[in-house]
Amino acid sequence: MTPRDDAFAALEREHNRLGTIRIEQLVEREPARRDRMVHRLGPLQLDLTRQRIDSAALDALLALANARELRGAIDALFAGEPVNRSERRPALHMALRAPAPLADDRSAFAAAARLAATSADQVERLVDEVRSGEVTDLVHVGIGGSDLGPHLACDALAHEARGGPRVHFVANVDGTRVDRLVRTLDPRSTQVTLVSKSFTTQETLLNARVLREFVGAAAFARRTVAVTANREAAHAFGIDPARILPMWDWVGGRYSIWSAVGFPVAAACGNAVFRRLRAGAQALDAHYASAPFERNLPVLLALAGVWNRNVLGCPTLGIVAYDDRLELLPAFLQQLDMESNGKRVDEHGVPLARPAAPVIWGQVGTNAQHAFFQSLHQGVDTVPLDLVGVVRPCHALRANHDALLANFVAQSAALMLGTRAEDEPDAGLRAQKSSPGDRPHNIVLLDELSPESLGMLLALYEHKVHAQGRIWGVNSFDQWGVELGKKIAQRLQPAIEGGALPAGIDAATAALVREIRSRTN
Repeated sequence: MTPRDDAFAALEREHNRLGTIRIEQLVEREPARRDRMVHRLGPLQLDLTRQRIDSAALDALLALANARELRGAIDALFAGEPVNRSERRPALHMALRAPAPLADDRSAFAAAARLAATSADQVERLVDEVRSGEVTDLVHVGIGGSDLGPHLACDALAHEARGGPRVHFVANVDGTRVDRLVRTLDPRSTQVTLVSKSFTTQETLLNARVLREFVGAAAFARRTVAVTANREAAHAFGIDPARILPMWDWVGGRYSIWSAVGFPVAAACGNAVFRRLRAGAQALDAHYASAPFERNLPVLLALAGVWNRNVLGCPTLGIVAYDDRLELLPAFLQQLDMESNGKRVDEHGVPLARPAAPVIWGQVGTNAQHAFFQSLHQGVDTVPLDLVGVVRPCHALRANHDALLANFVAQSAALMLGTRAEDEPDAGLRAQKSSPGDRPHNIVLLDELSPESLGMLLALYEHKVHAQGRIWGVNSFDQWGVELGKKIAQRLQPAIEGGALPAGIDAATAALVREIRSRTN
């Protein structure tokens, strides 16, 4: 048996030892529980006390991290080693927010940080131009990480947006969004940003053509900013080379908000806010790289997730943020987590012995309480949660915020404690009104939603995903499964447009194409 297998076997033994003990009992019987399971870094606090683990189980989880050589994996990540082994690339998104390296530092990380700093200077110059000019609206075109990261940040930091353009996001290849949008804009004061690493992304280029026609080719060339690794294709599309910003193969889309992909965040909120966002993430980077595992926030968050996924057998993880500004956080984390670790074989192609990434889903509270919390409290399945709260609001509506925080705290208590409805005399109704409680969940608490705390929050989850990927043995930085559907779509599109069906297409797909074509006109 390998050390990894030994470590997972130890988790099972801890699970059997805990038996049917409830979370509330663990809270009551461990006076020092908060000392081990609640940790703070600046404005961000992580609380694991409502997980179905005790100190001995936590020790077993930490032993698993060591058995999987997580410390060495973290060192390799920050050293710029090719941790994305299937594509033989490093993953150096941390360099996008790193402080300036020493002049004599010739490491891969330092080289990446210098490239990132040069690009950041270009971004700042172009942002100053936008914010001092006549641009009233900025349309950001990208999909996946090129959309979700900046879209989330613009929403979350809208209270910081002063003096910048209104920002709109177009991602889906469905023309409905861009068609509706252009009807509300003035082409004379609209600027576009296009993000596509390859500059061949179908969704992005189709929407870009609509916007190029809308603002006019000359204005499009003069005002558009492109972020891509394919400068030649962007120039051929009609974009001024001076307005083409770089992307690199050592940054995946879901980790790219810290680069020029974050241009709309800086345009809307100002360069200083964008720098503060990166600084928050950098503080979390330094913590992940150096903090002992027993106090390391991303590692502890990762280990709680491994326990829920592999020991308790929970296939999903719900994200509920009690702040409307974080409405897009579940969607952002869906991509970050499931595109990174949604794998069935390890990095050597061997089938996994146990499942990896859970299905990520969620909504904002208190909306979620009137949607799916019924099932969370009384359904058959146990669904672990991350509840994200913000202590201080960005507005003066104190009564609203106090009610929001009361619901945040109350739902955590209800998930843990449940109720037996003992005051109900009718046995049948008593059973229906009862909630079992004992639902494991984390509390992620921000003092306020500032650029720094948002940067820390996003980096917390980035590194959680990396830690879990190493524990499960998967490559968190490739996403071959994304490509399959795209390739099939390329083959099928001529048939959708009226051409012949491609050779070798299966009967069910051929029938669906024929059905669509029969109803097109």
